[in-house]
This record gives sequence, C-alpha cells and structure tokens, in this order.
Amino acid sequence: MKARAATIIVVIRPIFNTSLSLALGLSDVIQSYSGGIVVDTMFIDEGFGSLSDDVRDKAVRILLELAGSSRTVGVISHVSELKEQIPSKILVRKENDGSHITWSQDR
Repeated sequence: MKARAATIIVVIRPIFNTSLSLALGLSDVIQSYSGGIVVDTMFIDEGFGSLSDDVRDKAVRILLELAGSSRTVGVISHVSELKEQIPSKILVRKENDGSHITWSQDR
C-alpha cells in the first residue's frame, strides 16, 4: 500500500507551547493509527510575537530539530528575530507594485 501524505497547519495564538505540543502529538497519532498516512509537513502560523525570548528560542530549537529529521516545518511570522534563527526561508516583501518573494539560505 502506498503511503499517503498529510499536512498539518497550526494556527497558534496565546497558548503556543500547548498548541505546538498538541499538533506534534496529533501528527504522531495520525501516523500511528491511519494506515500509511505520513505527516511530513507542518506550517506554524504566528504566535511567536507573544513569546518571551527564552520561550521563542526553545520553540525554534524544537522546530529546527523537527526540520532536521524527516519533516518540513514552515513558519509564517512577522517577528524579525526569527529571520536570524531560521537558516532557510522565503521572505515576502510588500511593495507598491505588489508582493515579491526572495529565497534565502544561510550558510
């Protein structure tokens, strides 16, 4: 049987750690009980701006570890400190003639 792929999109607000933990647990449950579904992509939408520096650093470390394994982790955020912490990114700039994207890979 061919494995099916699934994507989890997490919208995080004030309860960042709880939401992240639930999303990671949900992906494990889906993979364990759903006959071949592989959850290999996760998008985190916001919540980083409300975190203290320490908590944000810990969350980013966890996400980078996940991305270093067999998962793709996307972060959607306006928090400029994240740009320094995440090595591979797509940056979106709004300009008068529309939005522009740039791929950035830190070395």
